[in-house]
Amino acid sequence: MKKLLAALLAVIMVLSLTACGGNNDTTKAPEADTTKAAEDTTKAPEPDTTKAAEVTTEAPAADYSKIKIGFIFLHDPASSTYDNNFYQAALEVQKELGLSDDQVIFEWNVPEGPACYETAADMADKGCNIVVADSFGHESYIIQAAQEFPDVQFCHATGTKSRTQNLPNFHNAFASIYEGRFLAGVVAGLKLNEMIESGKIKAEEAKIGYIGAFPYAEVVSGYTSFFLGARSVCPTAFMEVTYTNSWFNIALEKEGALTLINDGCVLISQHADSEGAPKACEENGVPNVAYNVSTINLGPTTALISSKINWAPYYKLAINAVANGESFDTDWCGTIATGSVELTELNEAAAAPGTAEKLAEVKAQIEAGTLKVFDTSTWTLNGEHLTEYLADVIDNGDYVPETNVIVDGAFVESGEQFRSAPYFDIMIDGITEYGK
Repeated sequence: MKKLLAALLAVIMVLSLTACGGNNDTTKAPEADTTKAAEDTTKAPEPDTTKAAEVTTEAPAADYSKIKIGFIFLHDPASSTYDNNFYQAALEVQKELGLSDDQVIFEWNVPEGPACYETAADMADKGCNIVVADSFGHESYIIQAAQEFPDVQFCHATGTKSRTQNLPNFHNAFASIYEGRFLAGVVAGLKLNEMIESGKIKAEEAKIGYIGAFPYAEVVSGYTSFFLGARSVCPTAFMEVTYTNSWFNIALEKEGALTLINDGCVLISQHADSEGAPKACEENGVPNVAYNVSTINLGPTTALISSKINWAPYYKLAINAVANGESFDTDWCGTIATGSVELTELNEAAAAPGTAEKLAEVKAQIEAGTLKVFDTSTWTLNGEHLTEYLADVIDNGDYVPETNVIVDGAFVESGEQFRSAPYFDIMIDGITEYGK
């Protein structure tokens, strides 16, 4: 058995770990927090059919009877909004394509370590011809499995190594979520304006707090685009960021929100996976923008909206390619146009009047290309507008190091021209880190 041989080899090999996030950080990833994981991991939580992702990718005629797909999750969908977002998309695609339960395998609480390789190899041994892993720190172990099972397609979310591995069966995937975060930021900025106009705060007090998991490019890109969206409608807005150094920790995320509120932040957003911050905001009457899932049920008077990646279009792309015996991109990024970037429902009870209309206007501008999220004329670094920023990217399928990613007056982030994973890692003016 290939798996048994690989297990023996693993005893004498040390794989480099990567942390769960969105840049090239090669430090050891934190262990998954399983204190809130579902006790019965053999039974998947029931799908949230009211919020299931709507698949927009048109699928060619295909025979799905030979498809078997395995999904590897860092946490479990009952506790983590991030993992639940992947899970809901998988359920939707399973239903739409008519895949039976024995054609789909779900494995929860798979840490970012050798257990990920073991899980991926086991799925291959069980006949899976597609394996999908959802966490950045899974990448090295998914690559190991891809090398061992060349006839199986291994798909990895948020990773960066497909551009250098040259493995036709190893794929990175992401989406231009910064566009969704910009739109969510517009919602936040309009709320700040309402608070200013009502006299609740002064213009110079429009301070946003943001709970980030790690100081990785994925997180930095996200909170920067959110800030730029808020600043586009509320020019006095500024932001303070704190990090939990964990993707999922209810207590730390709630503590982070309370710390920022006590430091004068009047609106809170996040790139972390639990309900800790939304609950803290509802308890303190502070408006909140979340991620991956609607939190209106947790904060009926404070939750505004959430941005999310819809993974269903990518799952369909991979499944259809395998079913038709076709290749597909080893580095793929979905957009608003592909249905891969979405906003959850707007909470009209908490949002400022006119928000829905403004959102439709700005979304149309992004889709038309007349508005660039990272337009360098709208932000500065140490008081200067950047004209050059060098990054390692994928350009037309080729790995190109040290490429200037500022093109036609805008920083070209994932989903437009270069690689899929975010690489915007600039701490721009107007944003500070808590305690610094």
